[in-house]
Amino acid sequence: MVSKALFSWVAFPVYVWQGISVRLRIERLHPAEVPHEGRFDGKGDEISILVAGDSSVAGVGMTRLDDTLAFNIARTLNQRSGRPVRWRAAGANSATSGDLRDHVIPHVEDRDFTHVVLAIGTNDMKNFHVIRRFKREFGTLLYAVRARFPDARIVWSPVADMTRIPALPPALGRILQIRAGLINAMGARLCNERGAVMADPVPIHGPQGFARDGFHAGPAGYRSWAEHLAQYLVPERPSPAPLKLQGADQDDREQTRQGQLPEIAASS
Repeated sequence: MVSKALFSWVAFPVYVWQGISVRLRIERLHPAEVPHEGRFDGKGDEISILVAGDSSVAGVGMTRLDDTLAFNIARTLNQRSGRPVRWRAAGANSATSGDLRDHVIPHVEDRDFTHVVLAIGTNDMKNFHVIRRFKREFGTLLYAVRARFPDARIVWSPVADMTRIPALPPALGRILQIRAGLINAMGARLCNERGAVMADPVPIHGPQGFARDGFHAGPAGYRSWAEHLAQYLVPERPSPAPLKLQGADQDDREQTRQGQLPEIAASS
């Protein structure tokens, strides 16, 4: 892991050069102007789900409600279980784990959510946040969500395969995939320690799953993503109970000074 991190930093000039080119070339899309909550009718105990995250939850590039991630997750759970599903989306364009912890989750109204999806990590990765910073910010995000919604099943959707993103040149995709692997490995450890479930990265089946910018998901991509996450939210077979929260380790207690690198690649 250390060698991969060092290699990614050696390749940082390539990231800057190609990242600027990508940002200048691709279209800048805007969040969807659609409702942020709704409900599907059904029978049995209600599923109440919060989907929180970055531009993927904000519906960047989408114009219709039924093309957005949170809506598709709720509809998929409703169709699979037959149960009523109440959903709430809380997304912020370009959000990192720290942004979600500090500016999004605190402003979600108090509800007894049974499930929480965290679609976060892509901006931590593309902004080259060091792993120690991601550990601190994502780890405390998990604590914050657990404290706000103590009975919820928390599912993290990690960073997708950057080499499959159409808008990214091959070299940039490979560099970002190294960072994604580091982010996902640390996220897996934190989820295991802090009572959350890590999903596999969403499968990417081709460019048809993307919006017109080639970076954000499109309608087909969000439907596929929702179906992928549904198996982790309401498993067909009971899964082991998540581990109880553990105390912060030594790294969490250390105070570190870290500067932020400029956001170069396309915003997510």
